[in-house]
Order: sequence, then structure tokens, then C-alpha cells
Amino acid sequence: MTSPLYSGDRVFLRGLTAECVIGFIEWERRVRQTVVIDLEVPVDCRRAAETDDVADTVDYKKVAKRTLAFVEASEFKLVETLAHRLAMLILEEFGIEWVRLSVNKPGAIRDSRDVGVTIERTRGDLSPTIAARVQEPQ
Repeated sequence: MTSPLYSGDRVFLRGLTAECVIGFIEWERRVRQTVVIDLEVPVDCRRAAETDDVADTVDYKKVAKRTLAFVEASEFKLVETLAHRLAMLILEEFGIEWVRLSVNKPGAIRDSRDVGVTIERTRGDLSPTIAARVQEPQ
């Protein structure tokens, strides 16, 4: 739920952990690895604050469940691909204006806590066919 006049409010999810097939090295294609996802989406919190109703905001539980289901079912070689496809899914299914997300692979590089990517995508990044299907929330 975003107002074109105000874009300062955000809903965020940090540290969503899932297991999936991710990597281009042969052994990585045979095992499930842990990925950690952080994401942020715009929301105008004013209406939800007035009504105290989840219908007037972005339901972060639904976003989290859909994100985890997608990631756990995925098999990509690159975290860049996983991040982009996840961003497109969130934009399409939740009808939001933009998403910022990070996908981390803990322990992927020796002597490093984690490695990954952070991306930002907007509805303008959706294909014209998909963008036409996405409707503004009521």
C-alpha cells in the first residue's frame, strides 16, 4: 500500500533463512545450502495506524511465507538470479512499487561470514505482460 505522495514508510524482513539448491560448482548442485534473505518494501503506514487492520498494510507474514516457499523450491546457479526472480515475484504478487532485497550465502567463501547480493527492482522492471496484470491495491 503505497501513496504516490509519500514513500518514507517501509516494511522489512531480516534474516529469513531457507535451504535451496544454489551454486554453479558440481557439488553445490547436489546439496541444499542455507541462504539468508533480507527484504524491504514500501508501505504507507498511516491508514493501517488509523484502522489497526492488517488489510491496510503489507502483510509481512504473507510476504515471508511466499518468499520462503519460492526460495525453498528454487534451483539456481547464481544468487543474482535467485535475487532477481524473487524480486519479480514479490513485485507481481504483492502489487508494490519497489523491493530491495539481499540474498546471502553464509560460509560460501572461506574466512568470510557470508557473501551475496543486494538488489533493488521496481514495477518498471516487470515485463509489459506481467505489469499489465499487476493491479494497484484497493
